[in-house]
Amino acid sequence: MAIQLTDTISKAARRDILDLEQKISSFGQGDIADEAFRKFRLTRGVYGQRQPGVQMIRIKLPHGRITADQLIRIADLSDTFATGNLHATTRQDIQLHYVKLADSPQLWADLEDAGITLKEACGNTVRNVTGSARAGVDPEEPFDITPYAHAIFDYFLRNPICQDMGRKFKISLSSSEKDSAYGYMHDVGLVARMQDGQRGFKVMLGGGLGAQPFSAQTAFEFLEEDRVIPFIEGVIRVFDRYGERQKRHKARMKYLLNDIGLEELLLRVAEETTALRVKSYAVDETAGNSLFSAPPAPRPDAPKAQPVAGHDDYNHWLKTNVFEQKQAGWYAVQLRVLLGDMDADTARALAHLVKQYAADDIRITVNQGYLLRFIKPGDLPALYDGLKALGLAQPGFDTTADITTCPGTDTCNLGITSSYGITRALERMMQDEFPDLVFNDDIKIKISGCMNGCGQHSVANIGYHGSSLKNGAYVLPALQVLLGGGFNGKGEGLIADKVIKVPAKRGPDSLRFLLRDFEANALDGEYYSDYYARQGKNYFYQLLKPLADLKTLVDSDYIDWDHTEQYVTEVGVGECASVLIDLVATTLTEASEKLGWAREALSESRWADTLYHTYNVYITGARAALMSRDIPTNTQHGIVSDFDKTLVGEPDFHQTEGEFKDLVFSINKEEPSEAFARRFIAQAEAFLQAIQVYREQQIEREGLPELQELTQAQDS
Repeated sequence: MAIQLTDTISKAARRDILDLEQKISSFGQGDIADEAFRKFRLTRGVYGQRQPGVQMIRIKLPHGRITADQLIRIADLSDTFATGNLHATTRQDIQLHYVKLADSPQLWADLEDAGITLKEACGNTVRNVTGSARAGVDPEEPFDITPYAHAIFDYFLRNPICQDMGRKFKISLSSSEKDSAYGYMHDVGLVARMQDGQRGFKVMLGGGLGAQPFSAQTAFEFLEEDRVIPFIEGVIRVFDRYGERQKRHKARMKYLLNDIGLEELLLRVAEETTALRVKSYAVDETAGNSLFSAPPAPRPDAPKAQPVAGHDDYNHWLKTNVFEQKQAGWYAVQLRVLLGDMDADTARALAHLVKQYAADDIRITVNQGYLLRFIKPGDLPALYDGLKALGLAQPGFDTTADITTCPGTDTCNLGITSSYGITRALERMMQDEFPDLVFNDDIKIKISGCMNGCGQHSVANIGYHGSSLKNGAYVLPALQVLLGGGFNGKGEGLIADKVIKVPAKRGPDSLRFLLRDFEANALDGEYYSDYYARQGKNYFYQLLKPLADLKTLVDSDYIDWDHTEQYVTEVGVGECASVLIDLVATTLTEASEKLGWAREALSESRWADTLYHTYNVYITGARAALMSRDIPTNTQHGIVSDFDKTLVGEPDFHQTEGEFKDLVFSINKEEPSEAFARRFIAQAEAFLQAIQVYREQQIEREGLPELQELTQAQDS
């Protein structure tokens, strides 16, 4: 059946949709290789799911901005082509799941008819431009960043400089110094500022999440507004020119910046100035407003309601979900949405409420909720009643009780554990045992189903990511606990530390321990990340260590949340990565992490801890080397013995059998002194570097062996 294309669809979008249809046909006939087709469809927002034969469709919504009619259109299309569910993401997109590949062109055409695109929602492109949902009504903003977000989106959409980059590229804009769009974890993060009466932005570069998160570096404390888009173009040009392409797990802006340094990067950006499309770009303050209405006039015909005087639920909702806008006499309402999921009927009903009581300008938030704007105070009771009937009036928006999460193993190829299941369990526990957390907006909890950052766990005060643990011949689902990320009392954005790994079913216990400890020991008014920094990582490791004891496992620990069958690690093909890495690379990363822990302990004069962390560097590095030779590994003693036998005579390892064993097991031959710790860690650094060089040379000689594990994520 031919695709139905309306006259409202632009020429460029029409070409893209027809091209997608043609490529799907060619792929079905075997005329296009799988890898080439995957790369093509990803940049059209079509992403393979964990389940074979169906796709996730990512709808690209600049700044998370959407009209009531657009929300209705998405809901209708979800009913027609998907499951009737709308999933809001941390990048202010909406995703539809279980879509047939053959249906994706028509779905896209029907979206474009409503002014919505799929173009460059996935793949190695400039992804959705995110921004503070409160922009335009934020009492603390120096100016509205909304038109700038739309201008950046428009400028780079289909721009030739970013159609075939080595990796994805992410941009955010924050409306105030609170950096509510998390600019410090983006390739380019912008924070609105005024200087001498002129608009501009603080500019941060090279942030990123994933398996190795980086905080962005400040390129400019203030860059004039008309220079922002040309500067971003220069940065993208440099990234496109100098960024890694072969080692895809290193092919992000953060690694380029780390390799060449900020000064050199800025010099290279300056060298691109001559080739820029524009040297100055003045943003039209009406940019992106063609589909959105002005604030509504008072509507005397709108239904009214008056909640019972002193009604606790209503008052709690007012306190946590409603704020007065910078426009006097108008209010904004924030909707807390469990898991970011909303069914189509609810979405249509919400759109109807927007048409009755709010401006036709809905914002999807970075914590997977929704924000409604320009509501008169007299309409708040009736709007509350309408939202409550839809299950959308739960108090505690963006508080500790409002957890951000990715879909995990429900749909994602990369998921290791059930993000949804543990999120439900944690929210139930907090509701039952810590009900006042709906009023706490200082502690943010974020969860991802794997090490990659879709749920943004690395910038949480308390974060979790899915993992697994081995206990003898069995594997059980686990959670890596991360602490100390997010914002501290000074407003600084921090990357969380990996503290300990616990069985997934003990996740509620871990959060219970952490919250009770904070209640008992934090200083009055102390931010959680400041409390974490004051106590130190080892304090929290010891606090949670009993939960990591595998000798106390019970049968239910081998079953993941929301499941009834015994857990099995099943990781599929990562779409955005387009490649896999072997377990050797994963193990070497683990060894590097342990070396980092050893260095940290050394800096804090914890000699015994330094030595044991360093010992684990040797063990993990040796295990990686043995895995690269397809030699099975088991006990630590066995690893050391096998390494000694197998790699004897290799340069930089050891020349005689027993030499390595003597070195590693010297950990228990001397007192844990400073001198021993420094000598041991220096030898481990040289050893790990030698292992890494050995592995690189092996790959050059033999190529990359069978691939087993993944590095990149779908929406991080």
